[in-house]
Amino acid sequence: MARQQATAEQLVDDARVRVTRFDFEPGAETGWHVHSMDYVITALTDCRMLLETPGGESREVLVPSGTVYRRDAGVEHNVINAGDLPMSFVEIELK
Repeated sequence: MARQQATAEQLVDDARVRVTRFDFEPGAETGWHVHSMDYVITALTDCRMLLETPGGESREVLVPSGTVYRRDAGVEHNVINAGDLPMSFVEIELK
C-alpha cells in the first residue's frame, strides 16, 4: 500500500540557503531522496521518525520539538512519520 506524501513548502531559496518546511500526517513519507547539500533540521513538533536507509535497513528516532540536528550531503533515506500525531520540521540546506 502506498503511503501519503508529506507536504513541502519552500520558504527561502537564495544564493546561500534553501529553507523548506515539511508537514507529515501520521504514516506520511518524504519518499526516497539523496541530500545534495549539507543540511540542518529544526523540529517544530515532536518528530517520531522511521528512517529507511539503503540496503533495506530502518531505524526509529525521536527528535523532540525545538531541537536541531545537522547532516552532511550524501545522506540517502526515506523519512516516515511513525507517530500517531502530525509532525513538522524545517530543513535548511546550505549552498
